[in-house]
Amino acid sequence: MGPTTIENVGRLAGNLLKSARLKRGLSQRELARRAGVPQAMVARIEGHHQQPTLPTLYRLLAAADLELRTRLEDYDIHDDVLDRRRAARSSDDRATAEQAQDRFVDALQQG
Repeated sequence: MGPTTIENVGRLAGNLLKSARLKRGLSQRELARRAGVPQAMVARIEGHHQQPTLPTLYRLLAAADLELRTRLEDYDIHDDVLDRRRAARSSDDRATAEQAQDRFVDALQQG
């Protein structure tokens, strides 16, 4: 696995949880109350500072009336190909691309 895939896997639980919470219009506090966990735990997971166990993630998602369904698929090398392309760029090109991505994400968050 390349660095992008590894990073995405590391952020998966937090992204899923935040997406579920927002989909249901719940605050971190309300989701935590429903799941019987501290609000700080939800914040740490969503902030990518803590990885929940699968049972904990399922419990949190169930508290939002959602369930996680999983299946096994063949490994997709797409991110690995992109990592190799990114590594072949100059450092200036990479910095410019990262700045553009940051502006894009900021624009999305501002709505």
